[in-house]
Amino acid sequence: MKIKTERYIGRTVTYVVLTALALVILVPILWMISTSFKTEAATYNPHPTWIPDPPSLMAYDKFFNTYSFGKMLMNSCVTCIATVIICVLCSSLAGYGITRFRFHGKKALMQFLLVTQMFPAVMMVVPFYAILSKVGLTNNLVGLIVVYSATNVAFSTWMLVSYFKSIPIELDEAARVDGASSFRIFWNIILPLVIPGIVAVAIYVLFHGWNEYMYSSVIISTDDLKTITVGIISLNSQNQIKWNDLMAASAFSSLPLVVLFICLQKYFVEGMTGGAVKG
Repeated sequence: MKIKTERYIGRTVTYVVLTALALVILVPILWMISTSFKTEAATYNPHPTWIPDPPSLMAYDKFFNTYSFGKMLMNSCVTCIATVIICVLCSSLAGYGITRFRFHGKKALMQFLLVTQMFPAVMMVVPFYAILSKVGLTNNLVGLIVVYSATNVAFSTWMLVSYFKSIPIELDEAARVDGASSFRIFWNIILPLVIPGIVAVAIYVLFHGWNEYMYSSVIISTDDLKTITVGIISLNSQNQIKWNDLMAASAFSSLPLVVLFICLQKYFVEGMTGGAVKG
């Protein structure tokens, strides 16, 4: 009886703590959504309310008609999708090669990939800008794709290396006996088995690129090429903060990521935990 009581108390405390933590996360999100449906005058009310009175879609109308957020959304989509393709392709090939082939410097390569993640982003802005300036890729989405790929491919490789290690080498040997080439073994046999890891890498790279601000604000200066994060920050002007427009833009830009994560959360969790445990 005493053990059951202790378990009940322990579970109750756990649920209370988890509920409190969930509220800490949910309250700002709910306030963002509520503010996005308010009029500009209501956002400056000294007695704010949760329920908009009256509710208004003006901020969402400005998202497409007044501001160029539609174009910025497209720029973010193009940049992030291209980055995901590059990172998944490079990290898959690198992960397979590291786990399947013997070569000098393998350990040094893995250490080098790990070291690249230790530098803060602000430290890399000037070197990236200097290199892109010399090759004429500043103020260009291609340059931004190169930067995003360079900053994500190392961690993506680390994630997939852990997953490739969980695939028995005997599968490769059996296929090789049947006359399959290394690339065919990689493409037809091994790659389908690491789909959860690939999805986890893709979601990680997509989220990182979609929410990135520093590189895009420095490398891109033309309004037609700016990404959604730069556009959202621009609403926070020196003279005035349009809270309803800012919250509407934030809510709308978060929607694709929320829907994507809900649809692929199974693969994301499996890929993150599976790679960590099996590595």
